[in-house]
Amino acid sequence: MDKEHLLEKLNWFYSLELNQVDLYKSQSKAFLDDYTGRVFQRLAIIEQGHVDNIGAKIRELGAEPTRLGDVLAPMLGHLAGKIIAATKLEEVLKINTMIEFKAMKDYRDLIKNLKTSNYGSKDLIRLLQDNYIDENLHTEWFKTKLSEIQTAAFALDPFLL
Repeated sequence: MDKEHLLEKLNWFYSLELNQVDLYKSQSKAFLDDYTGRVFQRLAIIEQGHVDNIGAKIRELGAEPTRLGDVLAPMLGHLAGKIIAATKLEEVLKINTMIEFKAMKDYRDLIKNLKTSNYGSKDLIRLLQDNYIDENLHTEWFKTKLSEIQTAAFALDPFLL
């Protein structure tokens, strides 16, 4: 992997993480009076950390994070967050899980490629691994919450009483 390809990948993650920040901020407002809303607020903060650390790595490589990501990703994240938040929480959790799975796949692929690359410094690989772990934890929370909702719905089914 050459430097230009690495910068393209890092800019992809920069834009993706910016999108997730605004997605979770919008969702936190939609579920404001719920524990879930507070979780979405925390997720937005964690994703902002990813934006910051990826942006710093891009700058270390002598480039600037994509301006397109700075403009387009927040707008898309906000719009998607509003649309998604208008649905039931179960659907929000399913969609968020799919987004996080995509991020995890892309992180995993980049980490694998960097391990055999001249630009695969231990610092960069560790940063990407840490971001991957966060995405994995988010996914597990979404799946657990979805399971709780589905179990509660099942337990309250009047046909089973």
